[in-house]
Amino acid sequence: MNWSAGRRWVVALAGGLLAVAAAPASSQVAPDAAQVARYRGLHAAAQVGDLAGLDALLAAGAEVNARDVHGRTPMHVATFASQREAIRRLAAAGADLGALENDRYDAVTIAAVADDEETLRVLLSLGASARLVTSRYDGTALIAAAHLGHDGVVRQLIKAGAPLDHVNNLHWTALIESIVLGNGGTRHVATLQALVSAGANTQLADRHGQTPLALARSRDFAPMVLILTQAGAR
Repeated sequence: MNWSAGRRWVVALAGGLLAVAAAPASSQVAPDAAQVARYRGLHAAAQVGDLAGLDALLAAGAEVNARDVHGRTPMHVATFASQREAIRRLAAAGADLGALENDRYDAVTIAAVADDEETLRVLLSLGASARLVTSRYDGTALIAAAHLGHDGVVRQLIKAGAPLDHVNNLHWTALIESIVLGNGGTRHVATLQALVSAGANTQLADRHGQTPLALARSRDFAPMVLILTQAGAR
């Protein structure tokens, strides 16, 4: 499922569960070709990984946290483009690793949504936080990755101290999103297992009082039901 194409969620009703597809007002969007063509300075160098250009611009006093029209810094641009050496150069020059662009995504969440484990590893090694509240859903990188079933990313974020039980403004945790926005497949099951093994609260319910176990049962996700029941979920 493409994060920037929209979100799909399940709404609990009195008589059961109704699947509702919805596109958000705004979601994570990488610079498009037209925007990239207009980039100059650090944004342009970050996009293509021009390290010599970055060094020269930074030495000349270029603003390392400059923003494009969408609020993206060169760090955001380098992360979208998986330019890891550029990320390191920008970080060494004092770039804000936790900066949020206009739709409130930070570099960690950008890498998490892209399932870009190596770029995420670089960001975390440089001191980027896995704990920030990001996006217009008041979520976290962990919730975004759990939604998409990016199990390797989820394990990295857990190790980095991501809040396991953060509740976003849809009243969902990462654990709930792995169920209601997942497909019940191998990667979403592995995501759920990682969260449960790390100690995520299996009893936190959605705003309709539906627990993760009830949600998994309603979708006939048998492997998830087994994980949750073995963990003592009710």
